[in-house]
Amino acid sequence: MSTLDATRAELALVVLYLNKAEARDKICRAIQYGSKFLSDGQPGTAQNVDKSTSLARKVFRLFKFVNDLHALISPVPQGTPLPLVLLGKSKNALLSTFLFLDQVVWLGRSGIYKNKERAELLGRISLFCWMGSSVCSTLVELGELGRLSTSMKKLEKELKDSDKHKVYQPNVSAIS
Repeated sequence: MSTLDATRAELALVVLYLNKAEARDKICRAIQYGSKFLSDGQPGTAQNVDKSTSLARKVFRLFKFVNDLHALISPVPQGTPLPLVLLGKSKNALLSTFLFLDQVVWLGRSGIYKNKERAELLGRISLFCWMGSSVCSTLVELGELGRLSTSMKKLEKELKDSDKHKVYQPNVSAIS
């Protein structure tokens, strides 16, 4: 087993473990967005719940960057065009960077990391990484839709061609 294979296996185990917080994060997200909707930007209990839940959700994303790091070093399916591979790997790298930097932002907001200016700068950088990741993800999905459309057209053409060359033979047993 190569070092890369061992690293992939270890990261896969970490990914399985970290995915258990995913459901809790989704519950917190529902509470956060519900509170944001109810508060309508006005000060009060709902806005306090929104802010505290937003900070709490970051805890669920601790070490989540490992998921995209694992995807970054994992092999891609054969036959995937190089541009889609590069876009997919770029998405993984950018999302992993966003999630890592987001942890520094959380540390700054919680008071553990004392350099507020640097935490804010890293927060802005992380948002650019998230935006780049979203763009790459969109382009990958569009590319996959294009590939799917092309293969569907090819299959339709093959079916039409096979129907043209098919010789009609009536079912003699059904006639008798």
